[in-house]
Amino acid sequence: MNDFPLADRVSRLRQLMAERSVEAFVLPVQEGANWESLYYLSGFRGSSGSAVITPGETFLVTDGRYLTQARGQSPFSLVEQEGSSLVLAVIELLERLGTKRVGLEWERVTHDLFLAFDERGYGIEDVSSFLPRLRRRKDDEEISLISEAAFKAGQAFLRTLEKTFEGMTEREFAALLEYEIRLCGAEGGWGTNEFIVASGQRSALPHGRATDRAFRRGDWFTVDFGARYGGYLSDITRNVSCGTPDGWLLEIHDLVRRAHDVAAELLAPGLPCREIDRAARSVIEAGGYGEHFSHGLGHGLGLEVHEAPRLSPRSDDCLCVGDIVTVEPGIYVGGRGGVRLEDDYVITEEGSVCLTDSLESRLFSI
Repeated sequence: MNDFPLADRVSRLRQLMAERSVEAFVLPVQEGANWESLYYLSGFRGSSGSAVITPGETFLVTDGRYLTQARGQSPFSLVEQEGSSLVLAVIELLERLGTKRVGLEWERVTHDLFLAFDERGYGIEDVSSFLPRLRRRKDDEEISLISEAAFKAGQAFLRTLEKTFEGMTEREFAALLEYEIRLCGAEGGWGTNEFIVASGQRSALPHGRATDRAFRRGDWFTVDFGARYGGYLSDITRNVSCGTPDGWLLEIHDLVRRAHDVAAELLAPGLPCREIDRAARSVIEAGGYGEHFSHGLGHGLGLEVHEAPRLSPRSDDCLCVGDIVTVEPGIYVGGRGGVRLEDDYVITEEGSVCLTDSLESRLFSI
């Protein structure tokens, strides 16, 4: 990641800090938690470190394990954590700077970290909204990385299908897909989020994690997967029939695909997210399966699988240029099965562009 987008991101962060009279924004990462935001601001991808950003300076605090890595990845001024506590090292830096009012992401920091600042008399401002606001609008580099992640995931899916057979288990399929994703040049899958592979009646589970259930003739299975490339993720769902597709499967897959296409056609800046959800939901309701579409239509995507905005009946968001969102209507009938169809779209001035169109949205078969 080059320095220019980092400088722009820090500049936009400082504008938010000024609005809230925050003297220093502190973004700690411990055991890898919240590494995505630290990477977004600083370029550093280690599992332990903290950004400290003031109106005039940017610092990266980390320990001896990551000093060489930090120098190579981040333009921030490097501060070595000499003791055993990252938090104390950050507090010592703030004391040297004379800072008294800090911004922390209350939704992300641990209770003991919050208390460490509170007990020393710091004025603490909750800035949990800052990074979601900044990370929501993707720049050209981010869009390119997500597009490449989508292409590599699609290629890996096709390669995996070539090696899939009756009797293979859901868990074996998920493992092979992850392996093929890496062979295609991606960093891997979603990391802490497992792929969804749900076959037979289990395909009615929207979040059906892979099990040892074997694929059987006459089955179909739903695969929700993606790749990470350059830190950024893709998110795709396709459905696969084991042999000749069941007539009911063809019916609901066609209905879901029509709902997907209606929603995708509407994607444009300024449109309320709930209206897009409503459009897709109306198609499924007209087909007689409204009660079986049990989740929102989609979500934002980037360094994490779920980001702002949300496409759902409860969303108050409107789409903006630079948003990357999923469109993923589904039908899930308990005791019988279900399907979902998901693609990733970037919102442009003219409307939207599909980033996952290299993988056909048809029903696949083995």
